[in-house]
Amino acid sequence: MPDDDLYAVLGVAKDASADDIKKAYRKLARQYHPDRNQGDAAAEERFKQVSHAHDVLSDADKRREYDASRMFGGRVPPGGAPGGGFGDFADIFGDMFRRPGGGTAGTPPPPRGADVEVEVTLSFEQAMNGAQIVVTADIDETCGTCAGSGARAGTSPRLCPDCRGRGVTGRDLGGFSLGQTCPRCHGNGTIIDDPCATCHGAGTVPERKRYPVKIPPGVKDGTRVRQAGKGQGGVRGGKPGDLIVITRVTPSRVFVRNGDDLSLDVPVTISEAALGAQIEIPTIDGRVKLKVPAGSQDGRALRVPGKGAPKLKHSGRGDLIARLRVRVPETLSDGQRAALEQFAELNTADPRSGLFS
Repeated sequence: MPDDDLYAVLGVAKDASADDIKKAYRKLARQYHPDRNQGDAAAEERFKQVSHAHDVLSDADKRREYDASRMFGGRVPPGGAPGGGFGDFADIFGDMFRRPGGGTAGTPPPPRGADVEVEVTLSFEQAMNGAQIVVTADIDETCGTCAGSGARAGTSPRLCPDCRGRGVTGRDLGGFSLGQTCPRCHGNGTIIDDPCATCHGAGTVPERKRYPVKIPPGVKDGTRVRQAGKGQGGVRGGKPGDLIVITRVTPSRVFVRNGDDLSLDVPVTISEAALGAQIEIPTIDGRVKLKVPAGSQDGRALRVPGKGAPKLKHSGRGDLIARLRVRVPETLSDGQRAALEQFAELNTADPRSGLFS
């Protein structure tokens, strides 16, 4: 397993999801944690490799830089090229084809903690009305003992002498230098000589956290509710990531959602459809009256304005679409049969006449 292949370090595929990377890291971190491997230098080194791989691959910007650099056979220091698009590649080429002895940038900015995603299941009613829920998430909190520096209290990480804090070293290619992640500091730009006894140099400690989350009215299945600053803790002074709550909404027994509109099937009798009627139908606010026009056909859609779902990022509500379903009785009493036979005798129109024209 190459030490510079961070995907191989965690044992995940190169297209692994953020959740897969987190799960692989937690499994390996527990396996090689120094508290479980007292005096085992190999396990301690493996723990450092796993922590570094997670630090890079769990951050979307760092991972993008890392993947881009691998296309050219080199490495880009995590945090060295924030943002996206042309600026990333400009920084990559600037590092790859820097002349030896040229100027060096400063220490990479402290890495922001990764975002954490959790899913919650809501009833249809909770999605429509909003809810206050509590979510549980496994978070790597910034170590309180060392404030995320990874160094023992009273000490500080020192500047890496090989890369001078830049996190990248150059390999001479006949007048040009090909940038690659500094093997001594693993791209951090600093070296910890005396690791923190609590986090063992990682800068974070795993914790199970419970957060109250306010779900706004109108969320859909898959809506992402962001809780700023409640994700993975930052290290070396970096800001924490965010907690992303993904809503999974249980389907309603009555209503079907289409955007901000709701629809439902409303059974009506033959006489209600033919003669017209005023009936009651359910809404998410309770019952309302609906006028069925005389001569309504099966499948006719009637719109009730403002009785749909709340608009998540705007004020107001969608509409309720009531689709009429004419119910034909399966059994008839003698009186009902006689009435229908009399109606049939009086009704001389042929509903199928258009089929033969």
